[in-house]
Formats: sequence, C-alpha cells, structure tokens
Amino acid sequence: MKAIITGCLSLLFVIPAKSQSNFYKVSAGGGFGLTQSFTDVKKSNFGLAGYGVIDYYFSPFISAGIEGQMGEINGSDAKKDPNARQFINAYTAINLNTKFGLGALIDYNPGSFASKIKGLYLGAGLGVVMNSVSNVRKSTPTQVTRYPGKDQSNDILVPINLGINFYFTERSGYTRYILNFNYQSNFTLGEGLDGYDNSTVNFKSGNPDIYTYFSAGIRYQFGSMGLHNKTIF
Repeated sequence: MKAIITGCLSLLFVIPAKSQSNFYKVSAGGGFGLTQSFTDVKKSNFGLAGYGVIDYYFSPFISAGIEGQMGEINGSDAKKDPNARQFINAYTAINLNTKFGLGALIDYNPGSFASKIKGLYLGAGLGVVMNSVSNVRKSTPTQVTRYPGKDQSNDILVPINLGINFYFTERSGYTRYILNFNYQSNFTLGEGLDGYDNSTVNFKSGNPDIYTYFSAGIRYQFGSMGLHNKTIF
C-alpha cells in the first residue's frame, strides 16, 4: 500500500497540471482620445472624441461588441491650404467589431514578459459614421463655382483596431477592471467625412476618407461567468 501511495504522489510531479480560471463574460466602459483626419483636404488636424463600448467575451481574449463615438474630426486651415479648404466634422459613429487577443495563442507564466503582452489584440468591424460638417470653405473670391459636397451625410465605416488590455483583479481574484489603449484606423466608403465631394466633378472616386482615433479607457467586467483553460494571470 505504501508503494502505491508513493507511486501516485510521484505521478503528480510527472504529469503537468492544467490550470483553469473563471472570467466575466461582459464588460462596459469608455474613454477619450484624439482623432486625426486623412481626407481630400491635404493637411490633417487633431480633434477630441469620446467613446463608449460594450463587449461580450467568448474567452478572456476573444470578444465581440458594439462601440459608439462622438467628437470632432478636423482638417486644414483655409489660410494655409493650397485650395483654401478647411472643415470641422462634429461626427457620431457606431460600429460592431470583434477582437482577437494574443493571450488566446500563447502560453505565459505569471510575471513573464509573455504575460505582460498577452493583452495585445487585433480587431475589425463594420459601422456607420454620421457626418455633420461646418466651417467649410466652399469657394474662394477668385472661384466662379463652389466646391461640391454635403454638410450632412452618412458613410459606411470599416474600423481596424490595434490595442492592448491590462487586467486588474478584485478581492475575489477574478478580473474585474481593464485598462485599455487602442489605435483605430477608420476607412469610410463615401465622401462625406470632410464635406468635399470631388467625384461629382471628376466622375470618379478618389482615395477613401480616413480618420484615426487613439484612445485610452477603462472597462468594468460583470455578468455570467465563463471558464478558461488556463489562468488569466
């Protein structure tokens, strides 16, 4: 009997144990950041914007969610622009997106470098941006015709996300808070972001209007619990 017990104890040291952990399946949060425009107006400016987000987690590192943004996208200065153009877009955007984190692919030990970067992720989505453009210089004193374009419009939006999450536990040991830094490139299918639409003159579409959004925010996790096949920390 003593030999059997000794043998079983020895097996515990030989067979690797697989750790598991629980995680909350829902998070909600928000934050603020800077937008930058890349449109038909050559000079890009920075604007301020805020966002709110709700995500559902299939695992601690794979999620799908909905995000809303509100703020300003700005471009150029009529006094400095070669075509005397400028704009301020008080925009609202909403998108559905998914994110896939590095922690779903790699093994990591507590305190290791891999553990510190496990929150890196890539993501993509689809949404709409509602443009409300003002301060647009539609013409100059030497122009006979005005620049074409709409001050109010909606465009399809394709966001690409690159970011990182840092996880913080509550007293029970479960992850409850997430500090997030995200860089988002938004490609629009339309000409409404800057209020200028040269396609009606050239009879062809130019480069897509793009704006980027660098943000920092906080997420709070809650809801039902899921089981992950390894520890989050």
